[in-house]
Amino acid sequence: MNSEQYDFSDISPYDDNVFHQKMEDLVKEPGFLHAINYTMPKDDVPALIDELLRIDNKYDFQHQVMYPFLEMLAKTTTAGITLGGIKYYNPAMNYVFITNHRDIVLDASFLNLAFIRKGLPTSEVAIGNNLLIYDWITDLVRLNKSFIVKRNTTLREGLEAAKKLSAYIHYCILEKRESIWIAQREGRAKDSSDHTQESLVKMLALGGEGPFVERLKEINLLPVSISYEYDPNDYLKAKEFMMRRRDPQFKKSQRDDLFSMETGLLQFKGRVHFQLTPRINNKLDQIGDFRDNNTAAKYVGCLIDQAIHRSYEIFPINYIAFDLLHHTERFRRKYTEEQKKETEEYFNRQLSKVDVPDLTAEERDYMMEMMLVMYANPLKNKLKTILGGME
Repeated sequence: MNSEQYDFSDISPYDDNVFHQKMEDLVKEPGFLHAINYTMPKDDVPALIDELLRIDNKYDFQHQVMYPFLEMLAKTTTAGITLGGIKYYNPAMNYVFITNHRDIVLDASFLNLAFIRKGLPTSEVAIGNNLLIYDWITDLVRLNKSFIVKRNTTLREGLEAAKKLSAYIHYCILEKRESIWIAQREGRAKDSSDHTQESLVKMLALGGEGPFVERLKEINLLPVSISYEYDPNDYLKAKEFMMRRRDPQFKKSQRDDLFSMETGLLQFKGRVHFQLTPRINNKLDQIGDFRDNNTAAKYVGCLIDQAIHRSYEIFPINYIAFDLLHHTERFRRKYTEEQKKETEEYFNRQLSKVDVPDLTAEERDYMMEMMLVMYANPLKNKLKTILGGME
């Protein structure tokens, strides 16, 4: 598929030649002004707007504005952000960084922060248009090196959008010489059991030339494992599980999604670790091509999952949740009695935030079980991968 047949201007980040005009429009938006007044002292807002109006390209915006903002966020809402596996990153190459999905906003932002700290280029970020609730949010993310993934389309529109998106990703890697970030699935795994969507792998292979596997090799898929010590949205996810149990047709509102984004952004996450793993090209070379694309996509998804699962950073809360869930002391040596007590208090504190009328004791127990499942699953999947299915 030739990228020249597409006009990417409706999905790509804004070009630097329109950056200043787009920024001038953005700082007049009431919604944007409300958001920055919400996240910073009111007296500092005029100086920030002056600074934004002096910037005329994405690089300066990321390094002069977003970098200090993310460092502030890291300092106030985490116990540190670490990056491992840097030996697998070759600065002369561009990659599709494919990761598990923990936080709606911060997965890609904190990974880019970790790259900036190492003096490495940031990646373009794939973001679903379902999150772009207002036009000013669309403008902001496209000023910040994001490209748009079109969702909620008809079947025919969806196929055309997938072809165009894939062509853009291949164009980024091969011609623009930009790396990109994309999550391994649409939406977060609510139970923290991370698995790659086969449809995503198939989309990535729509662009490029040659057989299925060759198309994937040319974009250098490099799995990255993301581990957050605490998930600020854990109680909201537990609540969602419970509400779906009450009513299988339950759907979150737009307001719920905004509150999840705000909670993930501003509440404490503990330690955050990104682990780069080797790109999967060598493993794709070993197996050659497949007779059909469905089998190929499934196999590629398994390769990505194994790399991510094997590379999780496991924290005391994960060991404690596993033991509490399974009524065992299997990982007793991995935490102290004090840590166990603090963790149980944390779970109870989080669940006390659930504001649902007529909540029964049985429903609260169910939510507690789902919280334990969320924190136990990364450990469970790591054990499966390392021990070859043994637990």
